Amino acid sequence: MNAIKDSVHDWITLSPVAADLLDTPAFQRLRHIKQLSTIRLVYPSASHTRFEHSLGVYHLAEQALTHLRVDGERADHVRAAALLHDVGHGPYGHQTEEVIMRRAGRHHDEIGDVIADTGIADVLRGHDLSPDRVAALVRGEGELGQLVSGELDVDRMDYLVRDAHHTGVPYGSIDHGRLVRSLRYRDGELVLAAGNVRTAESLLLARGLMNGIVYRHHVSRIAGSMLERAAERLLDGENDVGIDAFARMADHDLLVALCEHVPDLGGRVERRDLYKRTVWAGLSDTPAHLLELSHDDERAAERDIAERAGVDESEVIVDVPRRPSMKESNARVVVDGVVQRLEEASGLVSAIRQTQRDGWRLGVYAPERERDSVADAAVDVLGLPERVQR
Repeated sequence: MNAIKDSVHDWITLSPVAADLLDTPAFQRLRHIKQLSTIRLVYPSASHTRFEHSLGVYHLAEQALTHLRVDGERADHVRAAALLHDVGHGPYGHQTEEVIMRRAGRHHDEIGDVIADTGIADVLRGHDLSPDRVAALVRGEGELGQLVSGELDVDRMDYLVRDAHHTGVPYGSIDHGRLVRSLRYRDGELVLAAGNVRTAESLLLARGLMNGIVYRHHVSRIAGSMLERAAERLLDGENDVGIDAFARMADHDLLVALCEHVPDLGGRVERRDLYKRTVWAGLSDTPAHLLELSHDDERAAERDIAERAGVDESEVIVDVPRRPSMKESNARVVVDGVVQRLEEASGLVSAIRQTQRDGWRLGVYAPERERDSVADAAVDVLGLPERVQR
């Protein structure tokens, strides 16, 4: 057995199949994809990668399987899925996910093609594991798939603790040891055992706090929006970068390509010379129809704002995030012998949900020199009150 020293979980012991999977180029690529993408422009120490996160998820899956008394080839498939769950990520992780979805029609957890087109499938078959079963588990299918992708999955447990550790923000700290030990299956559903409502609340609270303080920080949102626009222009440009090659890039590959082919945006991201907020509107100030804007609608709004402000359309970015949601509130816990959703068992959920709504913001970004003109134009075009200008 090989063992790897980890900054969060101490020593992680690898099975033979895990050790072989680590050596594949597809998995080694994860060393070069940062877990927190543009968030590291806010928190400089957040330089950890999806490689180490994947090891952490594998480790927690191993622990959970032991406590759930799942063994044999079923456990082998889950461990492989936990280790491989992020191999489908494109460069900069979630920041380019929507670009890849629009162009290629696939989500990062749809890893069947990645497994089939790389040496991963051969490694799995060499250890008597089914590539199709592993891919299905990564998608969260079946009873055991909930452990890899679900409301109580080990992916969430690792990234909250790991992201808090590397950013220096304490709010993501959770008792993942208790969470793992409290997992049970009831009628094919992954739940937390009786007496763990507070344990489930801690997961929800940690996710809510990290979302507001780290994951949705306005600087990261601006940089991520600039990166997405630059990636679209790269793919639309006259070069040899197609969507398949794009999706298999590492972070540095994409940044080099953007600096070469889209220097106005790519160079700004590289230098952290970012656009500024011109509009920052909460839910109460945002007309309902704006919450439903499609990708094409956002781009049309950018063109209208740019035209009214008298600036180039590349200097306006409209950023309308999805409505606030808390997948963790659907986690199941046993209360008085009955399985309940956390939002039914906890009065804390509604307060956290309201906090999420209060923190939601629509953003419009532009270079500093165009800030005032773009703000005025955005308010007119989007029908927002003047008080949302920043």
